[in-house]
Amino acid sequence: MVSMNLSTAVKSYQFGERAKSELIIASQLAMALGSFPEQERAGGKRMLLMLMETIRSEIQFAYNSTNQQDFMRATNPLNEAISLVESNQLDRASEKIAAAISASTTSAQEAWQVLADHGLL
Repeated sequence: MVSMNLSTAVKSYQFGERAKSELIIASQLAMALGSFPEQERAGGKRMLLMLMETIRSEIQFAYNSTNQQDFMRATNPLNEAISLVESNQLDRASEKIAAAISASTTSAQEAWQVLADHGLL
């Protein structure tokens, strides 16, 4: 890991924790969508896709703000998850979301370590 300055560490920690929380919600919603009544599924799918696209934009913003590669690594499986939701493969989409959660969490953990090393946590 390249040494992270404090400003980047604060931003990476905040962005990583936020992304993780949002991705967990998206994963839970993807799993729930399969149990929706047929007449509600199309609307639920549209809302889930809108949420996932918003999360993707936030993760891309995190990458642009911090240049932390883990955020870019989170974007790729999230893109795959969006495609899987579009094709109604909700279980596989949740697996891809889990990979995005892992990448976002890695960035937050590295940032947490930098902040802890400086006595800020």
